[in-house]
Amino acid sequence: MSGHEPGVHDPRVPAWWRTSVIEMQPGVIRYRGYPIQELIGRVSFAGMIWLMTRGELPTEGQGRLLDAALMAAVDHGPQAPSIAIARMAATCGVGLNNAIASAVNVLGDVHGGAGEQAVEMYQSIAARLRRGEAVEVAVRAGLDEAIARHGKFVSGYGHRFHPLDPRAPRLLELVDEAARAGDVGGRFATIARAVEDELARRKGGRKIPMNIDGATAVIYAELGFPAPLARGLFCLSRSVGILSHAWEQTQQGGRNKGPIPRDYLWSYDGPPMRHVERP
Repeated sequence: MSGHEPGVHDPRVPAWWRTSVIEMQPGVIRYRGYPIQELIGRVSFAGMIWLMTRGELPTEGQGRLLDAALMAAVDHGPQAPSIAIARMAATCGVGLNNAIASAVNVLGDVHGGAGEQAVEMYQSIAARLRRGEAVEVAVRAGLDEAIARHGKFVSGYGHRFHPLDPRAPRLLELVDEAARAGDVGGRFATIARAVEDELARRKGGRKIPMNIDGATAVIYAELGFPAPLARGLFCLSRSVGILSHAWEQTQQGGRNKGPIPRDYLWSYDGPPMRHVERP
């Protein structure tokens, strides 16, 4: 027995993990060095997300912009796979944590990854601009690179339900306000709009407007979040909608509601009934 105080790391023993995120011992909880009792009531949830992922507290303007991006992507209805899965899980009688986990687990490249992909595209274009390429050249090259990597449907542009995604213009308006206030630089908003213009040029003048993923990607890029964190932030945001739908489903009877009629879920287009030939 070393006599070392329980719950406090003995510096003589190699640590299994190293973390700069939290310091925790009996009577002490510090996030990135800040005592929890000083953060409670003074720092917003969005500000806490910034602190935990970035290591420092945001400015007031940065915190507002992050909060807007998180709020805008909370829910998009039961036709969104993550929301549908949350409700389906609830009909199976599982707990809220199970429903949330089931739904978050489908937030991958197809559903949930577009924001990360858009940030990657914007950052690629920004890197080309720093190397001295003309705006038009950089945008065309960055767009071609994104299409080659992810396919012809450009992440962050167009929407299968909304001719104009009502969330995107408002988010860009907030980015413009933040740029005028000096909270962000504004270059990624300029890049995103240039991509929109290039897409319209390629479509013979038909505009393919920026959607929620493209607009939140602008915010995350303006705020300096690495591309993979854009997907993680979307998971945090969408978890609020997931929780709400799962909870609502449990209040509507949950598993007692009965199965969904199978005709609503799929149609069969395989071979007609056939038989194995007898020897």
